[in-house]
Amino acid sequence: MAQFRLQGSKVLAVDMTGDAVKAKNGAMVAYDGRMAFKKMSGGGEGLRGMVTRRLTGEQMEVMEVKGEGTCYFADRASEINLVNLRGEKLYVEASNLLCTDAALRTGTTFTGLRGASQGNGLFTTTVEGTGQAALTSDGPAVVLRVTRDAPLQVDPGAYVAHTGDLRQHFQSGVNFRTFMGEGSGEAFQIRFEGEGLVYVQPSERNTIGGEV
Repeated sequence: MAQFRLQGSKVLAVDMTGDAVKAKNGAMVAYDGRMAFKKMSGGGEGLRGMVTRRLTGEQMEVMEVKGEGTCYFADRASEINLVNLRGEKLYVEASNLLCTDAALRTGTTFTGLRGASQGNGLFTTTVEGTGQAALTSDGPAVVLRVTRDAPLQVDPGAYVAHTGDLRQHFQSGVNFRTFMGEGSGEAFQIRFEGEGLVYVQPSERNTIGGEV
């Protein structure tokens, strides 16, 4: 299995000995050894949903990297976070998914109003199985624990990913911009209930999601 490690906080190094990984197209910045790159256009293990998922008017493209040596990945100097999966499912915004073990199954899940509010489709990418995944965030991500006694409210623009037995509810509310008089309309939040972890970035992506 490919070995993921961080080279600093903004570059992912993946050591491969004949293994393969799936990565965001164009995210490779360097490699040593022998590597083969293949652009993936959909089909197989739910990839069609991830590859063709609409993301703020764009399509996300994925490539397979296979070989022997070390391949380095980065995305616009974003911070990189490693997640170890042991049979559970990771829900992640497609724009924040940098690289996964090829053995991990990827697909999409319907998220309803939360996705619609952001204007970037109605689906969230899922990653499932045993292996590693690398997520990007605008600034160092914060991992927040949700328990049955302590639900969590998250701004849609700051949401990166979550794992565990969590239920999502889309609700109206207020945010910092509303208090400052900068809001252009009603603010919305995602409420997480149950048991699990939520990854949040300390910056809001440019969407119409926080307010409609």
